[in-house]
Amino acid sequence: MSGNVGMEQLIPIVNKLQDCFASLGIPISLDLPQIAVVGSQSAGKSSVLENFVGRDFLPRGSGIVTRRPLVLQLINSPTEYAEFLHQKGKRISDFNLVRKEIEDETDRVTGANKGISNIPINLRVYSPNVLNLTLIDLPGMTKVPVGDQPADIEMQIRAMLLEFIAKESCLILAVSPANADLANSDALKIAKEVDPQGLRTIGVVTKLDLMDQGTDARDILENKLLPLRRGYIGVVNRSQRDIEGRKDIRAALAGERKFFLSHPSYRHMADRMGTPYLQKVLNQQLTNHIRETLPNLRNRLQSQLLAMEKDVEEYKNFRPDDPARKTKAMMQMIQQFCRHQ
Repeated sequence: MSGNVGMEQLIPIVNKLQDCFASLGIPISLDLPQIAVVGSQSAGKSSVLENFVGRDFLPRGSGIVTRRPLVLQLINSPTEYAEFLHQKGKRISDFNLVRKEIEDETDRVTGANKGISNIPINLRVYSPNVLNLTLIDLPGMTKVPVGDQPADIEMQIRAMLLEFIAKESCLILAVSPANADLANSDALKIAKEVDPQGLRTIGVVTKLDLMDQGTDARDILENKLLPLRRGYIGVVNRSQRDIEGRKDIRAALAGERKFFLSHPSYRHMADRMGTPYLQKVLNQQLTNHIRETLPNLRNRLQSQLLAMEKDVEEYKNFRPDDPARKTKAMMQMIQQFCRHQ
């Protein structure tokens, strides 16, 4: 790969490709280099993502709340607003409206019966609090169907998670709560199925502040108990009370930092813990990961392009009135992408 793509350009390039697939209304078929977030329903996945942004914008409630993959593209910017790919150009600065749109858009595709769909919602959040980072939030693993949910919802979610994380190009952000036995963590179990060596899994341990008195997660955080090559990072999410009182993000981060600095079991590694450190590590790991996978991705894109050109030719014969504009646009983008490498 020639050196004309700067490191800071790598995440935006993949964002463009993700948008491309989403605007075609297809599941992300190419194994794009990306980070998928997995965890059980109550692991605190949403809180980790919201803490990055410093806003509450993800649906909450009982039952499965994330029912479609959410491709969350965080973009560092002096002003703060959000924009959905399916409402391009519409800047939303009230994050309650972001949550409502995620719910509505989910229902539009899955229906209100709480079913799931693998067609992603693409959301960009521009903010001074974030580093460039793209994460795919996947449905939380569950055991029990709620209300009208299909009886095999657990298997459906498993299948969707595996569809993403089985791909070698996918880094897995496995979120586990510290106040449950980590050896039984749903996230670490499913990650181990597809990544038995723990090479592409990044561990996040939440709820450290809720552990029983006298217990700690030091062995896990020091990567001794269930080792991963990329290790574990502990975070302390805002409490429900903080969220309701809209605790200032700086105050919340200061509280998290104080927790690690003053805790006898974590003091010695306080600089490798917490939300800002996690964001920094993920930004670096995703950037390096994209850099390593790009040459291979370019080859796959080129062969997909040839196949698509053939399809478009055939498609034109069937529908002379429809120039398959979307596909054409995507092909042009892929060609541009291949040329820039």
